[in-house]
Amino acid sequence: MTLPTIDPRAAKQLIDQGAILVDIRELDEHRRERVPGARHEALSRLATIDAGGAQALIFHCRSGARTQANAQRLAEAAICDAYILEGGIEAWKKAGLPVAADRSQPIEIMRQVQITAGSLVVLGVILAVTVAPAFIALSAFVGAGLVFAGVSGWCGMAKLLAVMPWNRAAKAAAA
Repeated sequence: MTLPTIDPRAAKQLIDQGAILVDIRELDEHRRERVPGARHEALSRLATIDAGGAQALIFHCRSGARTQANAQRLAEAAICDAYILEGGIEAWKKAGLPVAADRSQPIEIMRQVQITAGSLVVLGVILAVTVAPAFIALSAFVGAGLVFAGVSGWCGMAKLLAVMPWNRAAKAAAA
């Protein structure tokens, strides 16, 4: 089953008529930037969604890819009409619709993983070329960890970064 998509302007009209916008991104993404009034229901913890009398739910993520990839699961979670916001929050912003941003929140964990992993790979290559060839093992270790994360769905680097002081302080402040 696929859910119909709806452009940001039409979604805003439905929301003004009582539809509920549901943000399926993870909590760290939602805390940093969100559509005001959107309900947060992380895809990783998604169950049946109580529409609270609303006639429609509109699901969104960052770009629309996550919602499209999980359309079946989202349709099963909705007990009323449901739509996917075409282009996600990025399209919402491009349409000039309001977004609340909290730049005091750290960047999303997955972006932190990308920055850290990329930096470690580059560092391993530089050290292998300038210091000792054995440092290439650092790049290989990070690459193997990324492959494992992709295959298993468990990322040790993300778990480690989540408990870093800058991420813990942001969670405590937002709670």
